[in-house]
Amino acid sequence: MDEIVLEIKNLSKSFGKNKVLDGIDLSVKKGTVMGLMGENGAGKSTMMKCLFGIYSKDEGQMKLNDRPIDFKDPKNALENGVAMVHQELNQCLDRTVVDNLFLGRYPTRFGIIDETKMLKESVNLFSSLKMSVNPKTVMRKMSVSQRQMVEIAKAVSYDAKLIVLDEPTSSLTEREINKLFSIVSDLKSKGVSFIYISHKMDEVFQICDEVAVLRDGKMILKKTVKDTNMNELISAMVGRTLDKRFPDVDNTPGKEYLTVNNLTTKYAPILDHVSFTVRKGEIFGLYGLVGSGRSKLLGALFGIRTIASGEIILDGKKLHFTNSKQAMDWNFALITEERKFDGMFSKDTIQFNTTITNLEQYKQFSVLSNRKLLEAASRQIKQMRTKCSSAEEKISSLSGGNQQKVILGKWMEREPDIFLMDEPTRGIDVGAKYEIYQLIIKMAKEGKTIIVVSSEMPEILGITNRIAVMSNHKLAGIVNTKETNQEELLKLSAKYL
Repeated sequence: MDEIVLEIKNLSKSFGKNKVLDGIDLSVKKGTVMGLMGENGAGKSTMMKCLFGIYSKDEGQMKLNDRPIDFKDPKNALENGVAMVHQELNQCLDRTVVDNLFLGRYPTRFGIIDETKMLKESVNLFSSLKMSVNPKTVMRKMSVSQRQMVEIAKAVSYDAKLIVLDEPTSSLTEREINKLFSIVSDLKSKGVSFIYISHKMDEVFQICDEVAVLRDGKMILKKTVKDTNMNELISAMVGRTLDKRFPDVDNTPGKEYLTVNNLTTKYAPILDHVSFTVRKGEIFGLYGLVGSGRSKLLGALFGIRTIASGEIILDGKKLHFTNSKQAMDWNFALITEERKFDGMFSKDTIQFNTTITNLEQYKQFSVLSNRKLLEAASRQIKQMRTKCSSAEEKISSLSGGNQQKVILGKWMEREPDIFLMDEPTRGIDVGAKYEIYQLIIKMAKEGKTIIVVSSEMPEILGITNRIAVMSNHKLAGIVNTKETNQEELLKLSAKYL
């Protein structure tokens, strides 16, 4: 009989009258990967927070290795061999890798922190995981993907018996994803178990042994991966079948609208003489490996990266942005990759986050109108189908996907002409993704110009008219979406490496 590491029975949790978890049963076997899927707001995060002692459960029982558990906080969970790698990384960015690994458990010698021991154990840890990481590096200097790898290593360093991975590949390259899966497989062989939370169907079928689907706080489906398929999972998640993964891209791009000539940025890593033209009403994709310069290019177009030379021409007019306010005045909008750090005000409400970029429009007699603010927030909640209790709810209490919907709504209130989107569907479920794809295509058909960055190959091929491929901060080529394939995109992304 397979040994059960984690057993959850009849787990329920309510917030006021809202029942977020309703009688959940789940068991995870030793040395296996359990995929956990569901739309944003389905209850996945609440379930994990109950496991880790962030929330107290209303009903139910949880057992770890047949021993009842009720952790009082995440530290208590870690000390008992249960670790979690969050999608939104919470790290001390101005400290080194070593400091982040040993935070809260510094080894001492004669009452003094033993930095030699810390460094030695760090080197051994990364070596055992075949990770190339310098433990002395300050976290802020590392890419999101590198920081994510550090967090995975930290979980392993606690000798965890169960590791929860929350959207672990959202910022990883194909090579890094393969590396992560290799680490997971190696740890599985040593008896470590995983709960793998992801919206990426392909990954679930590649790495998971079993899969469970939550919908509206209830457990809808539990199966071995080999006994299910993509259509069944989608149907379980959204309560309906999706005939296809992407809507028809039936926009018709118009005249040449935005031209970038020999754009070069000032500070390293330098964008090197990037040139392209985007048409009005076009969905223009930006593909490339993580670190290839895609996000830096969007930053330069939005006035938050200093341009050393080159020019940006919009509808025949030369532009020179030195800050994002100037870009916004020309009807540019930007969705950033890391919403938690630079995309939202996490301590404020949905209403505040929806209206903050457009305050002049909500004034009456030169004074902000609470009625207009509420109307704007309510309008976007309805349009984006954001799952929340009210516009006054804190944005931090929402799931990642619903936070992204609020951010999209914030920019939609400004009715931008040029919409720069950096990983707009990162961490969003399959049903919500489809809605965002429909929104992008609808905006393009209305004459909006969209430049979208995506690390997901099927997505960049599924929703664009043309694709520009970046390689080592240079433009490697531009291809028509209908005439290209994954192989050509990968070849171009490696052109200048």
